[in-house]
Amino acid sequence: MRARLIVFPIKGKKWCFSRSIDPFASQSPSGVTPTTLRGLWKKISSESKPINANAELLVDFISDKMNKAWMGLEIAPQGSMKNKIHGFGLKLLARVKPSEIFLKSISKEVTSVQVTYPPSLDSKLVRRRLRHIAMSGTILHKKYLIGSVTLLPLTSAFMVLPLPNIPFFWVLFRTYSHWRALQGSEKLLELISNHSNPKKPDSTDDTEESNKPKQVSQPPTCILLPSDELSKLLREANGEGLDEETILEICKTFHLNKNDVLKYRNLV
Repeated sequence: MRARLIVFPIKGKKWCFSRSIDPFASQSPSGVTPTTLRGLWKKISSESKPINANAELLVDFISDKMNKAWMGLEIAPQGSMKNKIHGFGLKLLARVKPSEIFLKSISKEVTSVQVTYPPSLDSKLVRRRLRHIAMSGTILHKKYLIGSVTLLPLTSAFMVLPLPNIPFFWVLFRTYSHWRALQGSEKLLELISNHSNPKKPDSTDDTEESNKPKQVSQPPTCILLPSDELSKLLREANGEGLDEETILEICKTFHLNKNDVLKYRNLV
């Protein structure tokens, strides 16, 4: 599966890195991740898989449960305890850095990336910035993942209280989030290492090359494509960065999440 990444300056030296949302992308088939603990144990015990594959299955199971619980809070009546918890959760989620959201979007199913950027940016600089965000992500999220796992037993002690254990579920979510961001960092670093760099054929080597056995060239996993359309949308930018109207137009044109892009502009 190919992911389309959009890169552009948003305010001063700040760049936005976001993945285009494919409206026609198919969701993962239902039934792959067990819905019950019994089903999870049966799938793990009946199939001989490596430890990392079973860990992936466990993480997906926990993620599925967390998503369903969050959806339950979202539809709770106004003024209820669940509704207040949902509002508090939104405030916490607003503090998550946009780079983490970007790295989490690079899932294990992605086999190549197409990077769209304005022609005013140097392609080597774009690739270097992508490599930097991927390498720093592997270091940062590995450290935070260890810290979050360490906090899980401590926050689980609040289960004895009659109130919802918000600290435990928040730390559990952060553990999952850092796990996914770490995987995305490693995947992105792997993909951008094999970028497209077509070479022109040399007529002087035609005879020599014809005598060599032909090898099937592997397609590049990272393709850098400048976009005139994106460049036109950025022309209205000033020293203070892109205004919200321009950002909304870019998000609409390239199918980006508006809230994630705005986080880059508001990032201190």
